[in-house]
Amino acid sequence: MKVVTFGEIMLRLAPEGYLRFLQADKFEATYGGAEANVAVSLANYGVDVAFVTKLPEHAIGQCAVNSLRRFGVDTSKIVRGGDRVGIYFAEKGASQRPSKVVYDRAGSAIATAKRGDFNWSEIFRGVDWFHFTGITPALSDETAALCLEACKACKEAGITVSCDLNYRKNLWSKEKAGQVMREIIRYVDVCIANEEDAADVFGISASNTDITGGKLNREGYKEVAAKIAEQFGCKKVAITLRTSISASDNNWSAMLYDGKDYFFAKSYAVHIVDRVGGGDSFGGGLIYALLNGFTSQEAIEFATAASCLKHSIEGDYNMVSVAEVKALAGGDGSGRVQR
Repeated sequence: MKVVTFGEIMLRLAPEGYLRFLQADKFEATYGGAEANVAVSLANYGVDVAFVTKLPEHAIGQCAVNSLRRFGVDTSKIVRGGDRVGIYFAEKGASQRPSKVVYDRAGSAIATAKRGDFNWSEIFRGVDWFHFTGITPALSDETAALCLEACKACKEAGITVSCDLNYRKNLWSKEKAGQVMREIIRYVDVCIANEEDAADVFGISASNTDITGGKLNREGYKEVAAKIAEQFGCKKVAITLRTSISASDNNWSAMLYDGKDYFFAKSYAVHIVDRVGGGDSFGGGLIYALLNGFTSQEAIEFATAASCLKHSIEGDYNMVSVAEVKALAGGDGSGRVQR
């Protein structure tokens, strides 16, 4: 089975530990980005996966490529060109102080990419699954057109398409997101959202839910998933369910609607090391499980456990194995030393 993901990989610059930006005199450099993170998860699970983007030919662009290659992600379809690699600065929160992200990605190579840069018929040859997120069409009108073009090519080729809505208010307005995503989502088979995405992008919200107060209404999210499936024709809808106790501690679960029934994963009390990439690790776990014929309950348990583990790992990438995820999904969450 072959998977392609499409989006932006960025240089991540972060102060050491839990230092604030204003305290830092040096920044650690790593790489990440929503669809790149999904690709790394899948590669770590042994899936044949390619990441598609556009990156400059200079050394920093090559560093981004190399960060994917080390995990076995196929980078042969990456287009080289443009002037810069997008950057984001990440300050990790703790206790009641939230994490902060500052973007410096305007004018990046992928944000200035044009239709014609990507030969979708070649990229999708022999491919079974295509994944992107709502971040990519938010980068520019041209990247939105590229996502739509890719989705249409997938439909013609019979390729399964998944999309994580991933609404980012710093990239576009709710109105623009709704306008663009309402057209693209009609080509999506598996839609992934969090508690807020469906409301922000499509105006579909769960009743009697307070995510900051720690109250989630399961019945309300059943309604949200069913409405997304009904309005846009998605075959499956997954919703991640996070209640924030503080920046350091969250409760984490998820739900999958398969067009007939609703499946909820067990809930995890997560002490957070790094939450960036948490949703992407869920997407990677869900794609792996569905590709491998897991039942709906097994699939949502695997994806939720994979994401739970990611919250314990520094950086964007979820560096865990199938065996580790299955152990947690099967009930071993003790954290005891493995000898």
